[in-house]
Amino acid sequence: MMKQADILSDFLDDNTINALPDFLEKSNDFETSADIIASAFGADANFSRTDENGAAKLLSSFKNNLALLIQKTWVEKSDIALKDQLLYQLSEFRTKNTWKDDYKAFLQIINQAVFLMFGQNPESDDFAAYSLRIDPEFGIFWWYISNLPKQADWPEEKCRAAMMIGMYFLANY
Repeated sequence: MMKQADILSDFLDDNTINALPDFLEKSNDFETSADIIASAFGADANFSRTDENGAAKLLSSFKNNLALLIQKTWVEKSDIALKDQLLYQLSEFRTKNTWKDDYKAFLQIINQAVFLMFGQNPESDDFAAYSLRIDPEFGIFWWYISNLPKQADWPEEKCRAAMMIGMYFLANY
């Protein structure tokens, strides 16, 4: 994360860069860090306190915009099945489970969508630097997503905050 922080200092202030490890490490009182990260994507100062109605609107915008991005992405013939599967997973996302239950699925959807959009393995070491070069806003988003743990044993509200930050960016991308 330190190498990324050096590159990110061209795009973000130290307070925002330091908010991510703070968010990841705290099991309680993570809201301030979540709000700082979300504000880097243009969200309001009290983003982590979004009510259920606001969360439902955000989820709808996220699903609609990501589906549009996926549909508009040209893919090789060999990736058409992955594209169709991803659109199905996205349509089913957050229909039955808790935020905590959907955390892993959220990251899988994001990783697959990024793979389709960029044609690269987003988990490769050089993808973070690549994404910052081609689109700094997306690079900052990827810095955030790539530092989230693959599986999180967090409380429901922290999983909700982590996912909503990522959804906010993609809903407005």
